[in-house]
Amino acid sequence: MISVLVVDAQPLQRFGVRMLLESAPDTEIVGEAENGAEAVRSITELHPDVVLMDIRMPGVDGIEAIRRIVAAGRRSRILVLTTFDVDRYALAVLRAGASGFLLKDTRPEELLAGIRAVAAGDAVIAPALTRRLLDAFAGQLDDDLCGPVRAEPRLNSLTGREREILVAIGQGLTNGEIAQRFTLSESTVKTHVGRVLAKIGARDRIQAVILAYDLRLTRPVHRLSDRHYAARV
Repeated sequence: MISVLVVDAQPLQRFGVRMLLESAPDTEIVGEAENGAEAVRSITELHPDVVLMDIRMPGVDGIEAIRRIVAAGRRSRILVLTTFDVDRYALAVLRAGASGFLLKDTRPEELLAGIRAVAAGDAVIAPALTRRLLDAFAGQLDDDLCGPVRAEPRLNSLTGREREILVAIGQGLTNGEIAQRFTLSESTVKTHVGRVLAKIGARDRIQAVILAYDLRLTRPVHRLSDRHYAARV
């Protein structure tokens, strides 16, 4: 059973999510919070598997709450559910340590699938959508993406192949695409990806992408149309 804490300033939104999760056989709501500060306190007491977090809330907002939760080393994974599409909040959410985000107009079955994915340790945002997101926010990722690769101790633990895998992850490639690029099996790529995430201390694939951009290992590539992106997600 996946335990969920719902954090949203709107009572009606919390009620709707509660009705949805109570109708699913593998999810349960263990608590609700109406702001970030209350969410941080509730996580300490309830230890939910997943925190379904809004962004805009009075007092401590969702982004700051995510930072505090991650900094405290809580095992709860965070899925942001927001009304805001790809805008300035998205990058801050990912940097703070969320495992992904969905929009509040997402279909119920997609929300449930997202919660299950996050609980299993995956990122909700698919690689192709991650690529589009990071391309949209390239200017915010770094003022000088063309500069030299930054020194980072975590990279020293990577083998040559693992570093190549990290670059490919940063480019938004799927495991299948990485396998094709390096002539590997997908199971081998999955093993490599797992080792890379462990060595660099990334919570999930999204955090690995952020790191790859921050260290200038990769840069935005506008190579697919929106139609192609949509088909890949």
